Amino acid sequence: MTARELVKILKGEVISGESRLDEEVQSIGAGDMMSDILALAKPGMVVLTAHTSPQSVRTGMVTELLGLVVIQNKNIPPATIELARMNDFLLIRTPFFMFSACGRLYTAGFKGIDG
Repeated sequence: MTARELVKILKGEVISGESRLDEEVQSIGAGDMMSDILALAKPGMVVLTAHTSPQSVRTGMVTELLGLVVIQNKNIPPATIELARMNDFLLIRTPFFMFSACGRLYTAGFKGIDG
């Protein structure tokens, strides 16, 4: 499934990376520890997180994530948005909490890195 479908399922707002919406999402992950994301991320993965700092985008770029979904309509600092836009990094905001967002994606057929 594509990132565009993910946005629709999560009632998401695309903050940056619009040009990447038709790319295939390889897997879904969720977490708030950047060290876990660094260790476990796979290229083409989308990660749901509550983190909104520029470091979260840097982590995503280093690990070749397709993008990040920020949960709970959290405020995303201008520096984070600017970094994501400068690098055409897909950054999405959803109103859902982590559990609900993951459940929606799983029910829709998205898979995690563990199958």
